[in-house]
Amino acid sequence: MTPNSASLAYTTPGLEQADAERVVALLQERLVAANDLHLTLKHVHWNVVGPHFIAVHEMIDPQVEVVRGFADDLAERIATLGGSPKGTPGAIVEGRSWDEYSIGRATTQEHLGALDVVYQGLITSYRAGIKELEELDPVTQDMFIAQTEQLELFHWFIRAHLEDKGGHLSTEGATSETQAAAQASDG
Repeated sequence: MTPNSASLAYTTPGLEQADAERVVALLQERLVAANDLHLTLKHVHWNVVGPHFIAVHEMIDPQVEVVRGFADDLAERIATLGGSPKGTPGAIVEGRSWDEYSIGRATTQEHLGALDVVYQGLITSYRAGIKELEELDPVTQDMFIAQTEQLELFHWFIRAHLEDKGGHLSTEGATSETQAAAQASDG
């Protein structure tokens, strides 16, 4: 049985059992993503170098703290609905449908380029969850909406470093972290 397919013994009043199980699965997917993201952001914080080091280094830590808070909120919502949140390292690896962050020690522009791709994937998956939750559970949907707002703000912070005065991103068209990192360092 995967972490997302466990049957619930109970759920919150007014929510059908099958709907609650799907909501818990969506929450678990976001929990995996939030745990992965805050670890990735901390990795970037430790491995970023270059002329804009301090600006990026200090920009990342508040994002780490907010995303850690997201993980806690998601896990508590899972428990509220009668589920059991899975927050172990193994659950992150098992529940992840994306590859591990691929950039090590690198310049600020390379990391920011790679993070642009990371945030694109994360925000896209949150928005898909928001759409699905519309009919299932508006309470959880509100949580996803609030978290998406913050993620989009953080994404803007990242993209502001990748944008030229004409509004074009150096990472435009990049589909992988390594490709985006290379484009950002050339831009």
